[in-house]
Amino acid sequence: MTPARELRICFRADASVSIGSGHVMRCLTLASALRERGAQCRFICRQHPGHLISQIEAQGFPVIRLPFFAETHGQPEKPAIFPRTAHHAWLGNSPELDAEECAHHLAASPVDWLIVDHYALEAAWETALQPYSRQIMVIDDLADRAHQCAVLLDQNLGRTTTTYQALLPATCRTLTGPQYALLRPEFAAWRAASLARREQACISHDHPLQLLINLGGVDQANDSERILATLTPEMLPSNTHITVILGPSAPHRNAVEQRSQGLHWPCTVIVAANNMGELLSRADLAIGAAGSSTWERCCLGLPTLLLILADNQRGIAAALATHTGLASAGEDLATSLRHFFQQLCSAEERLTHSRRIAELVDGQGCRRVADLLIATGEPA
Repeated sequence: MTPARELRICFRADASVSIGSGHVMRCLTLASALRERGAQCRFICRQHPGHLISQIEAQGFPVIRLPFFAETHGQPEKPAIFPRTAHHAWLGNSPELDAEECAHHLAASPVDWLIVDHYALEAAWETALQPYSRQIMVIDDLADRAHQCAVLLDQNLGRTTTTYQALLPATCRTLTGPQYALLRPEFAAWRAASLARREQACISHDHPLQLLINLGGVDQANDSERILATLTPEMLPSNTHITVILGPSAPHRNAVEQRSQGLHWPCTVIVAANNMGELLSRADLAIGAAGSSTWERCCLGLPTLLLILADNQRGIAAALATHTGLASAGEDLATSLRHFFQQLCSAEERLTHSRRIAELVDGQGCRRVADLLIATGEPA
């Protein structure tokens, strides 16, 4: 039997100012786990504004760079053969040309798994790439289009096999729910200490309230500054400390830093944090995007006011509201903030919510997925 270290895996995922960083980041997490198991991983990414190709390469993964559409002007357009998804604009090219480019790069070195995490791609694209990969896995959150794959992963709360039943081949294996959330190992490593700290905080009431704000890796709409500007003295205890975390490509960093200096409470702005597990474990409350980082906070039992920053986040926010009783932020941000802080003003209330969300995610999802791919994808 050929050892698993020879397993060849390719990821097709993009990041951009519009797309955000979540798709690439969770693929990087899975790629790292697969590499630890001996697999050879590489990426295919388009060079959108705000791409994370340098970050992928810095972690030791080769990247095949596809040109952004602005660099391909003058080429004849491909006929529209493939369906256009609701997120077609995220692709930066036609799906036909994208499939042709990917096929060109994979033809010389076919793979055992092609892992696709892109809302702009669907069954027709996947079918076109089947000759170049023994098996295809799709990572999705939307359940809004058909797929042609051997494995489909949707890590969101409330998803079940029946969610995708009409969208997948009968032979496709579905991995659904937060038990498969692709979290970095640091979150599992900090889980016990984080949950223990929350139990202790319920006994000892003398420590300052730690509020963490993190609206994704880009925060294109500058919601971080909007939240800081909306906070008023009566919302939070005087001994509160605020931490704002921004991604390395956040375009409004200067505005957030300037706003942080005029608050009623000390505020620290951290850019490109490399210890998210530790930072989340030390926070008492959070304000965060209702995207994939939701499961990081759940793993560490951190009660969070969710902001819906994209349509695909509405399902996560609704499912968590049903499970926890905490509504996501509405259009009136000030009212939402005030209600959130009132709900969780006591350590006892925070502990109740912490226990409730921590039971959803144990931090072992990436291990489960990686083990499955290795076990079912070994070369013949």
